[in-house]
Amino acid sequence: MEFVITDSSQDSAPAGLSAVAGSACRVPEPGAVEAEFAGADGTLVQRRWVEAAVAARFEQLQPVAPFPVVPGRRWGPGWWWSATTAGHVTHGSQAMCTQLMLLDRDPRVVGLSARPVRLIWRDPGSRRVLTWVPQLFARHADGSALLADCPATSEPTGERAARAAAVLEAACAAVGFTYRRLVPPDKMVAANVRWLAGYRHPRHRDAGGLEHAVLDAFAAPRALMAGAAAAGEVLSALPVLYHALWSARLTADLTRPLGEHTLVCPGPSDPGAGGSEREQQAR
Repeated sequence: MEFVITDSSQDSAPAGLSAVAGSACRVPEPGAVEAEFAGADGTLVQRRWVEAAVAARFEQLQPVAPFPVVPGRRWGPGWWWSATTAGHVTHGSQAMCTQLMLLDRDPRVVGLSARPVRLIWRDPGSRRVLTWVPQLFARHADGSALLADCPATSEPTGERAARAAAVLEAACAAVGFTYRRLVPPDKMVAANVRWLAGYRHPRHRDAGGLEHAVLDAFAAPRALMAGAAAAGEVLSALPVLYHALWSARLTADLTRPLGEHTLVCPGPSDPGAGGSEREQQAR
């Protein structure tokens, strides 16, 4: 049995997923897709994808393959310290690092890993065995999950990546997961979140015992610097304020430059399932 996904226009494709214009993209039945991942002892294990997706905790696994080091490229593999996992997650590009940062800030995300699984299938047309290793895995608090790739631009992707995306999209949907190609965020949003990420460690949450004073100072919307001054000594209050903005206990419009006149507002009463618990456990 085969599934046939027809993409007739770029406009009908999900955000970040390039359609194979004017053609039918035939993908294998999800039950025919295999998954390869590292076992507890580091050896590779291969199982049917529909079984592995239920049994394996991909957010806890090491990469199934290392990120390549490309001579002459200005950006190589590195590590992102995750506030979500209180550990390091590897990345292979600046675009991937940025997406890791955004997922790390998402209160719905409770687990993160890089390249934890390789999907293997036989192409229905050519009968060749094909493989694809998604760059990121994110586990959500409700048990659902995201497999994602991180292109460097929002330009339409190549045909091979688009066809792999169709296979992964169908395979993930079959097990209650989601597959997405995460397009780069707005540059201003990325710059602001990158600044706040410098204060993501739990040590900044109540630095100097100022957590309650900072939150009280912004019980009503207020300019960033005015609220920091009202909470106490400004240089001591700012790290606590930035951490609160990172963790969504306070909010601001991050599509504009973050500065002294930025209007800071109270955050939602519940910024996300597990957010504050994760910080307390990481202390």
